[in-house]
Amino acid sequence: MTTELRRLRNYIDGEFRDAADGRTIEVTNPATGEVYATSPLSGQADVDAAMEAAAAAFPAWRDTTPSERQRVLLKIADAFEERAEELIAAEVENTGKPVALTASEEIPPMVDQIRFFAGAARLLEGRSAGEYMEGLTSIVRREPVGVCAQVAPWNYPMMMAVWKFAPALAAGNTVVLKPSDTTPASTVLMAEIIGAIVPKGVFNVVCGDRDTGRAMVEHPTPAMASITGSVRAGMQVAESAAKDVKRVHLELGGKAPVVVFEDTDVAKAVEDIATAGFFNAGQDCTAATRVLVHESIHDEFVAALAKAASETKTGQPDDEDVLYGPLNNANQLKQVSGFVDRLPAHAKVEAGGHRVGDKGYFYAPTVVSGLKQDDEIIQNEVFGPVITVQSFTDEAQALEYANGVEYALASSVWTKDHARAMRMSKALDFGCVWINTHIPLVAEMPHGGFKKSGYGKDLSAYGFEDYTRIKHVMTSLG
Repeated sequence: MTTELRRLRNYIDGEFRDAADGRTIEVTNPATGEVYATSPLSGQADVDAAMEAAAAAFPAWRDTTPSERQRVLLKIADAFEERAEELIAAEVENTGKPVALTASEEIPPMVDQIRFFAGAARLLEGRSAGEYMEGLTSIVRREPVGVCAQVAPWNYPMMMAVWKFAPALAAGNTVVLKPSDTTPASTVLMAEIIGAIVPKGVFNVVCGDRDTGRAMVEHPTPAMASITGSVRAGMQVAESAAKDVKRVHLELGGKAPVVVFEDTDVAKAVEDIATAGFFNAGQDCTAATRVLVHESIHDEFVAALAKAASETKTGQPDDEDVLYGPLNNANQLKQVSGFVDRLPAHAKVEAGGHRVGDKGYFYAPTVVSGLKQDDEIIQNEVFGPVITVQSFTDEAQALEYANGVEYALASSVWTKDHARAMRMSKALDFGCVWINTHIPLVAEMPHGGFKKSGYGKDLSAYGFEDYTRIKHVMTSLG
């Protein structure tokens, strides 16, 4: 007997719709490897419809007052809290994440972030009005940019959707959001919740694949394209957007260095770094997966980290003892396995290094030592539960290794020496530097990288301002 698959649909102009041509994609639960739903494979007609709806809704939404937009966002936050169990269930089916951790580590920050942007809507800052030329007064207006085309990733489908739509709506923009083709379920549920609160056309969801996302970015209507994804995808978006000079907001890959000095409390550092490296199966652009350890404590650290890895559990979402669930899809499992399978002869797998079970896409907590700076696994993003360890001799070499990659999103320094921590935080070429911790984020502080990790900020007033444009108005006093 065949179970009927759930049918997910686009949300365009205040209503749920199938793809115009009826095409669909199968959606797989990564914890089981089984197909549980179909999602629209949206084409040009669907993108056109969503953009038309967003453009039509923009003038009225733009002209709402900040306090009105604040009230709307606060209602969305309250609704997310009220329907948290439904959101968690959808996200767990999307990703296979542990239920308990999704409830404790994702819903509260998401709700807090929406409420932050609700407040930010009323606190746009600009230079004061004044007479900078005799007889003339200048003022600076901050305005929404218009329709925003947004593409969210599969590692945090719900939270990354919040990072995109909340500042955009708060600033007075309208949104066309595309979830990843592997994780549309929670975004479609969000559309149901948000659609009951905002005017039609203000928030739209278009499901589909890379071609769908490409059609959104290439569309002439959006004034801005925002993507969280791979470096390759970001480069393609930037190239496409350049053709009609769209604004681009890119949050791309990471390869965070975790620099551990000899005065560090090894046991405490290992505990925190293992959690920050394996959480969400290492599928986090800021994950603590590239550890640099002073040579004097290297062996002790590696042994302790390997032990921590052996004690870390991965498994099904309803198992309360697991730290993380499966990799998101079969291709990602293949990619992570490939990195480990191609390790050079001088590398040593201290723990893990293999798939777990034959159901779903689980991979063991893995620690690899003996690596060199130019090794593939050091230079490229694995995006899996794999922590590498390198040894360094002094502060200068630690910085050389830390900065010696093309990514520049996040980093951390572990030391009791305050002056050294300050020197390192200045010299590390990354958008975020944590000291004696790794991975906490707050709504008030910016998140975003340099180099091939992209540009633009998520969260904070800086992230909010990215969704605005500046206009100079000058008037004669005569």
